Amino acid sequence: MRYHTPSTYEEASAVAAGASGLTRFLAGGTDVLVQMRAGMVLPDDLIDLKKIPGTSEISRTEDGGWRIGVAVPGIALGAHASLKADWPGVVEGMELVGSTQIQGRATLAGNLCNGSPAADSVPGLVAAGATVEITGPDGSRTVPVEDIPAGPGKTNLAKGELISAILLPARGQNAGDCYLRFIPRTEMDIAVVGAAVSLRLDGDTIAEARVSLGAVAPTVILVPEAADAIIGTTLDDAALSAIEAAAKAAAKPISDKRGTTEFRVEIAGVLAKRAAKIAYARAKGETA
Repeated sequence: MRYHTPSTYEEASAVAAGASGLTRFLAGGTDVLVQMRAGMVLPDDLIDLKKIPGTSEISRTEDGGWRIGVAVPGIALGAHASLKADWPGVVEGMELVGSTQIQGRATLAGNLCNGSPAADSVPGLVAAGATVEITGPDGSRTVPVEDIPAGPGKTNLAKGELISAILLPARGQNAGDCYLRFIPRTEMDIAVVGAAVSLRLDGDTIAEARVSLGAVAPTVILVPEAADAIIGTTLDDAALSAIEAAAKAAAKPISDKRGTTEFRVEIAGVLAKRAAKIAYARAKGETA
């Protein structure tokens, strides 16, 4: 195995583009190192990104949004008061990934690129309208987070491409978000279903919304119908019933040892409704 420590994303991309065997990028390492120890993945080229400037930084963008480096661990997101105040749903999703020890290493970019439909950090990013900056052999481009996963364990990144930053938009006033999941245990488990809602109010009326579901399809999905169900409402009982129905209709899960199709569909509706209520309360400043 060849171990690389590039000093720029362009250099990292060039190494990956020129590699002929199996390539893996190393940021937090909580997925790839476990896979290597288990013998599931044996890279010919391991490209460590942590020596690239900015990989461990959280910074404001010019438009008031956020730029999150690919090696920023979950524990740093939770400790960043301003980011957590803007996007509590995004942060709480990442804080559900693994144990305290894992939180010291696990990253948003790694959780996204692992390609799991049950990834806890991804629904919150999708609901937030987050984008990723991608560096590749042909330069840089920016795409929505929901366009990255291609299926379990797969992404739509081309050969030589890698994520060089997670970008969150400006939060704005009278807005809130939330991520909830169902797991069989109290913690340290994989989501059976996850749901994220982000919304903005005009007075008491929902003016904008995005709803995302996890673990109910081959990838985390954006559900425009669920957002449409609550936009223009004050999240009354009729709106809550509508978002529940829309989430259930969008869910296309499998049955496995962790939950049946019918159970997951039902829980998708319940969690979407609950997440919407929490996001709405946060937008009104009624809860942390």
